[in-house]
Amino acid sequence: MVSQSEIQKRRTFAIISHPDAGKTTLTEKFLLFGGAIQTAGAVKNNKIKKTATSDFMEIEKQRGISVATSVMGFEYNGVKINLLDTPGHKDFAEDTYRTLTAVDSVILVVDCVKGVEEQTERLMGVCRMRNTPVIVFVNKMDRPGKDPFDLMDELEEKLNIRVRPLSWPINGGPDFKGVYNIYRNNLNLFNANKTSIERDIVSISDLQDPQVDSILGRDAAKIREDVELVEGVYDTFNKEAYRKGEVAPVFFGSALNNFGVQEILDTFLEIAPSPLPRKTSERMVSPEENAFSGFVFKIHANLDPKHRDRIAFLRICSGVFERNKFYQHVRLGRTFRFTNPTSFMAQEKSIIDSAYPGDVIGLYDTGNFKIGDTLTEGESFMYQGIPSFSPEIFREVVNADPMKSKQLEKGINQLTDEGVAQLFTKQPGNRKIIGTVGELQFDVIKYRLQHEYGASCTFHAMPLYKACWITSENKTEFENFLRQKGNHIAYDKDGLPVYLAETKGMLDIMIRHYPDIDFSFMSEHNKALE
Repeated sequence: MVSQSEIQKRRTFAIISHPDAGKTTLTEKFLLFGGAIQTAGAVKNNKIKKTATSDFMEIEKQRGISVATSVMGFEYNGVKINLLDTPGHKDFAEDTYRTLTAVDSVILVVDCVKGVEEQTERLMGVCRMRNTPVIVFVNKMDRPGKDPFDLMDELEEKLNIRVRPLSWPINGGPDFKGVYNIYRNNLNLFNANKTSIERDIVSISDLQDPQVDSILGRDAAKIREDVELVEGVYDTFNKEAYRKGEVAPVFFGSALNNFGVQEILDTFLEIAPSPLPRKTSERMVSPEENAFSGFVFKIHANLDPKHRDRIAFLRICSGVFERNKFYQHVRLGRTFRFTNPTSFMAQEKSIIDSAYPGDVIGLYDTGNFKIGDTLTEGESFMYQGIPSFSPEIFREVVNADPMKSKQLEKGINQLTDEGVAQLFTKQPGNRKIIGTVGELQFDVIKYRLQHEYGASCTFHAMPLYKACWITSENKTEFENFLRQKGNHIAYDKDGLPVYLAETKGMLDIMIRHYPDIDFSFMSEHNKALE
């Protein structure tokens, strides 16, 4: 039976941001405070001086960016934290979108210098669709940046959510002295420290405390005035409104300097939700249910290049997962047992005997899993809402070494199983077309094919506008469409037909001329199973 205490002590969340806002740095500082690492790597000007713990792929180390979601579990103050560090680069947004289906809340990092950026808005849009609770961390306060009040207005306007500051900065840039923690009534004084934990927190009864004057001097009047304005402009913080995704608490700090990290971490543990109920094809499933269930939201091939392993990342939604117990693979209608389920600290893995709702575990996979697959103790349902988005860039795969055809085939299939790129097969000729949402993904695929599979290829650009999944309740019309437009039809990895539109105008014509055909820019990974 699942223990209520085990559920309540778990927090599963993702850190998201626009590239270079400080997401991976904040991730590392959380690990530092949790005791999971002893020294954090410093990221500066997009070049890694010391490789970030959560960026473990070789190409990540070379480019200084995250290109795959990393899963990290650690304990802090008696709470089991499952932290998912996501790619910030827009070319890898689809991995981030799917990761957001596996978490219960989000911390959004915003650069105080640049404010709300394009990818920040996109990611927040996905959170708003699911009413995911969001906490905002305004980073890099030790650099000259935007006025905090202007930034609050920008957050509300561009992210379409009410905000409520729970801390407030004392100056900024070179004059940055720290923050006043509105939520806990204390002063946190700034001390630049990049590699270890130091705390310089002064407890006060309120901002009228004489200590404030002796510590801050003439800046005391300014912080009193600012906080009075904050309290007058923004509603009192309401935890339930935050958990419903209606209001976002805001904190200020400098992740690179370990400043403000403990404040947001401590408050996050207090207010963030424990594992939540989730929707399936049949019903809502509560984490308190005794029967185990979970879904695969990510697959990663060659997590350990030395062993050529393939790992399916499973989010546990209900019950207790137990090692060596048989579970039902709903899509395949078969039972499997797992002898070496693992927990993660980035690329470091350790075998576990059991796991609870909210936990993310790795299952060694020989090709049985696809993104969106559900495991249960026998009940037949599928977890919903794991999206696959229409690609925007298309390339045909051309084998550059016919002697390595098998390696290329295996590599293309395994890498597109991960979901960051989509594979379409077009006839005649069994032509392989890869679709992505960004150019950089092709560089990653080419690099990984060469270094992980010993295969090489070139990519030929295809003049395509969109890939649209097509369905229809009119069987005759659907079959006629597939036959008449055969030159523009391909099939995805689930065998679903896809219309490849060359231009927006051509797609519009098809939609008008074939009203019984449904054209969709998004497919759920489990739609093929219904």
